[in-house]
Amino acid sequence: MLTKTVKSFGLAMGLLACSLPLYAKNNVVVVATGGTIAGAGASSANSATYTAAKVPVDALINAVPQIKDLANVSGIQALQVASESITDKELLQIARQVNDLVKKPSVNGVVITHGTDTLEETAFFLNLVVHTDKPIVVVGSMRPSTALSADGPLNLYSAVALAASDEAKNKGVMVLLNDSIFAARDVTKGINIHTNAFVSQWGALGTLVEGKPYWFRQSVKRFTNASEFNIENIKGDALPLVQIVYGSDSMLPDAYEAYAKAGAKAIIHAGTGNGSVANYIVPTLQKLHDKDGIQIIRSSRVPQGFVLRNAEQPDDKYGWVAAHDLNPQKARLLAALALTKTNDAKEIQRMFWQY
Repeated sequence: MLTKTVKSFGLAMGLLACSLPLYAKNNVVVVATGGTIAGAGASSANSATYTAAKVPVDALINAVPQIKDLANVSGIQALQVASESITDKELLQIARQVNDLVKKPSVNGVVITHGTDTLEETAFFLNLVVHTDKPIVVVGSMRPSTALSADGPLNLYSAVALAASDEAKNKGVMVLLNDSIFAARDVTKGINIHTNAFVSQWGALGTLVEGKPYWFRQSVKRFTNASEFNIENIKGDALPLVQIVYGSDSMLPDAYEAYAKAGAKAIIHAGTGNGSVANYIVPTLQKLHDKDGIQIIRSSRVPQGFVLRNAEQPDDKYGWVAAHDLNPQKARLLAALALTKTNDAKEIQRMFWQY
């Protein structure tokens, strides 16, 4: 009798086990903003001639049915724009929407589909202002959805796999394209015609192979939960105005003065070499800083390396800030956030060292 009972119990447990999933899938929300990944063209043979931001989020998800095996996936159409048209207003909108999502216990990870032109800016901004340990992955594509061998579907699949992975917690905001996993802080678009478009001078955080992340390094800068900036404390739909002036030979000071008249609170000088400032431009920048209270931040147009403080220019003497290894577009965002807290150059410099 006992033997029969044990056998019956074992059979029942076996049937129960067969009826249950091997694991509970995580819940991932895809926040769509437009871009090439949602682009469509008249010819599948043309990967560069198309209209961005045409395909809605549900169609993007349904085009990759395999992602349903990775997670419980839902979609939100936050925006439908080409990313070169994103302004601070849209940045704040995306950040607030993502922040609301990660605060929900039912959401385990978030994927943002985004145009690649300003993808790095949105990713870095989220990295600075959204407080969470949940995976946030920003993804795009270099070919529209209608192109032969479009890269968007696999990129979306991989992004969902990463966002659904418990191993991706506490990594900060990540950017994923071509199965490379990058830190939002370090990544930049390095080429505009190939699918391996994104690079980092400090290397990728890891790579994704068949839906599994493999890690090789981690970011040591402050991000997400460790950030002193918080989207919940930023009111309105605008940030302090910060503009970029690109350095070259034969420059004129007019651009700096025009931005000052337009209300800029800081100007990023995207200088040659080590953020160099031509001797005939220095007086203009000194005036803008000393008399108008505009922060002058030296970055570099050079894609690798970093700006050394007091090396090319006497920053301490002038009261300027060195952007270190942040490129001009990311320096603009950090400067804008810094200005929501202080206009002290030393404090802003501290932030550039720490972020």
